[in-house]
Amino acid sequence: MKALAALALLAALAQAAPAHAVAAAPSGDLPDLAAEKALVYAGEYEQAIARLQARARAVQHAEIYNLLGYSQRQLRRYDEAARSYQEALFFDGAYRPALQYQGELFIATGDIAGARRNLGYLRILCGPPGCEEIDKLAAALEQAGHPP
Repeated sequence: MKALAALALLAALAQAAPAHAVAAAPSGDLPDLAAEKALVYAGEYEQAIARLQARARAVQHAEIYNLLGYSQRQLRRYDEAARSYQEALFFDGAYRPALQYQGELFIATGDIAGARRNLGYLRILCGPPGCEEIDKLAAALEQAGHPP
């Protein structure tokens, strides 16, 4: 009987949680990032970072953190980029663009083993037909003088 009362109390407390509490949005709940992507593609990385950080406070999604990491990496803010890619992969561990970009970060910081590890993950995720993320990361390794 005490266990049943404890469960009822927990259920009541859960329903009384503040309405403003925000859970991480599921991977499919991506907001329109057209404006942020336009800034990234235009090389306006500081502006893109500011907008993406604001978005990340409201919606936590792998693509937001992936674009954030990409922008930070372009500005050679490697520690910040590493954290952003980790966040992206936290929200979606199989998010291929983040694995590719994180692999490119590894190349930029001299962690060739890490880049090759990400290439291996991509090969598992993409299977025999392959995917563009494999091609791009393999090309980046090759361009850096390291065979994939």
